[in-house]
Amino acid sequence: MIEVGKLNTLEPGQKRRKLALTFGALERDIIGIPEKGNEYNFKTISRADYIKRLVQIVLRDPELSPEAKTQLEETMDRVPFDEKRVCNLARNTLLSILGTFPAEWDFIIAPHPNLPCENGVVASRKFFQGVFVYAEDIRSPFNIGSVFRTAEAMGAEKVFVSPLCVDPNHPKAIRSGMGCIETLGFERKSIEELVLFAGENDIPIFVLETGGTPIGDFHFPERGICIIGSEELGVSPAALSAATYGRVTIPMTGLKASLNVGVAYGILMQKWVEHLV
Repeated sequence: MIEVGKLNTLEPGQKRRKLALTFGALERDIIGIPEKGNEYNFKTISRADYIKRLVQIVLRDPELSPEAKTQLEETMDRVPFDEKRVCNLARNTLLSILGTFPAEWDFIIAPHPNLPCENGVVASRKFFQGVFVYAEDIRSPFNIGSVFRTAEAMGAEKVFVSPLCVDPNHPKAIRSGMGCIETLGFERKSIEELVLFAGENDIPIFVLETGGTPIGDFHFPERGICIIGSEELGVSPAALSAATYGRVTIPMTGLKASLNVGVAYGILMQKWVEHLV
C-alpha cells in the first residue's frame, strides 16, 4: 500500500496506474486473500477511510467522465459503505481512463482455506464420478484455462491433456483458470493411454466434433470421457477412432458456424449435467 500523500506527487499516468494497482490489492485484502507484502497495514487510519481518500483522488482526475464521477460518488455515499464494490468501481474507472481493460488475471481468485489438499490439489470437492474431459492438442493457454474453469464449475472429476497440449501450468492458463487448475489437477495421456484407462475402468469415450449427433438428441453416458480437439484442426483421426461411444455436435446457424473450444465445451457440459442430475 502507498501513502496517500505520495500519490499526490506522482505524474497523472503513473498516479492512475498506481491507484489501479492499489485498489486491486485492497480488493484482495478485503476478501481475506491479500498478496504477500500488500496487506493493509496502516495503523493511523482505517481501511475504509483510506479507501475514501484514494477515491477522492480519482474524483479529482480531469479525465474522469461526468457519468463515472456520478456513479462513483453515489457508490461512496451508500450506507453501509461497501469497500469491495467501491474499490472495484474505482479500479475499473481508472483502467478505462488508461485505455486498459480488465483481463482474467485482474479478477479475484477464491481461496480454498477449509478444504483438504493433497500435493496442491483440492482433495475434497463435489463432482460427478467418472465424468472426464480429454483436451487434445489445445494450443492456447487461455483456452485450456477456460476448459479447467468449466470442468470444475460443472462437476467434472478430472481433466486429461494430450502430450502436445499446452502446459496447464503456463502463467496465462493459470490466470484464465481462476484457481481451477490447482483445484482439479490433471494428467497427461496419449490417446493410446486414454483408451487403456477407459477400458480398465469401463468408461465410454465420445468426441465433441462436427458431423455427429446433434447435442439435443445425443444420449449422454452416466460416466464417460469427452474428447475436445484443437482450435485449428479439431479432433484427430486417432481420437475419432477411439471414440467408440460416438460423436456429439452443437448445431449452429450462423455464417461462420464456429465456436471457441472453451465455449463449445461449456455448452456440452451443461447438456451433460442436465442428463446427470
